[in-house]
Amino acid sequence: QVQLVESGGGLVQPGGSLRLSCEASGSISSILAMGWHRQAPGKQRELVARLTRGGSTTYGDSVKGRFTIARDNAKNVVYLQMNSLKFEDTAVYYCDVMGLYWGRGIQVTVSS
Repeated sequence: QVQLVESGGGLVQPGGSLRLSCEASGSISSILAMGWHRQAPGKQRELVARLTRGGSTTYGDSVKGRFTIARDNAKNVVYLQMNSLKFEDTAVYYCDVMGLYWGRGIQVTVSS
């Protein structure tokens, strides 16, 4: 079974940046799509970003223009670069493979 491990979360001030990493247990070069979702307390899980094998990207409206998803096939890692962070970005962030395999999640807290 595919294993995904997120890292890079933590506490950051508004306007700051973080880069989340998701390391897969095996090669990701043949995976059709990988992405990030997040869930804040009392809210539904929402799409943050998705990246297909062909290189197309999809971003949630709330993060478009601020977040960027990328992959490093040599390292089997998918990244989420988060810039201009807002209080509303506070959530648990989950890495996923085609919505079928999920990491345990990692906390991102934006606070002054």
